Amino acid sequence: MPAPDTDARAESDFKPSAAWVFRSFPRMISFGLGSGLIRPAPGTWGTLLGWLLWVLAVSRLPDAYIAVLLSAAFALGCWCCHRVGKEMGRADDGGMVWDEVVAFWLVLWLTPDGLWAQLLAFVIFRFFDIIKPPPIAFFDRHFKNGFGVMWDDIVAAAYSLLVVAILVRLEVFP
Repeated sequence: MPAPDTDARAESDFKPSAAWVFRSFPRMISFGLGSGLIRPAPGTWGTLLGWLLWVLAVSRLPDAYIAVLLSAAFALGCWCCHRVGKEMGRADDGGMVWDEVVAFWLVLWLTPDGLWAQLLAFVIFRFFDIIKPPPIAFFDRHFKNGFGVMWDDIVAAAYSLLVVAILVRLEVFP
C-alpha cells in the first residue's frame, strides 16, 4: 500500500510501487519510466532502458540535437531526482535510474556504431557505475541532491568513454 503523495518518506523500508511511481511526472522520470522498479539490479535495467530509447529515437537525431537533449535530460534529472529523493526521504534511492539513462546516452553518442561496440560500452559503463572508482565514490557519498544523483553517473560515463577511446585506438572496434 503506497504512502500518501504529500508525506515525506522518513521510513527506510518504504518500497515504491508502480502505482506510486506513475502518479507523478518527476517520479516517472526519476524511476526511468518504471524500469527502476525492476529487481534485481535496477541500475542495469535503467541502463537497458537508456539503450532502448537510444536505438528507437535518440540516435536518429543530429549531433547538435543530441547535445541539447543530453543537457536538458541532465537538468530534468537533477530536478526530478532531487524532488523525488526529498519525497522519499532518501537522496539517492536505488530505483531512481534516470542518471543511468542519461549517462549511457552520453556513452552511446561517443561510442562507435554497431551492436558489439554498444554491448561492450554497456558492460564497461555498468562496471564503472557499480565499482565506483575515485572520484565517483566521493561524489556519490558527498553530493546528496539531484545533481549528485546525476553527476556520479556522468563521471562513470567519462571513465567508460576513456576505455572506449583506448579500445578504438587499439583497433578493437572495426
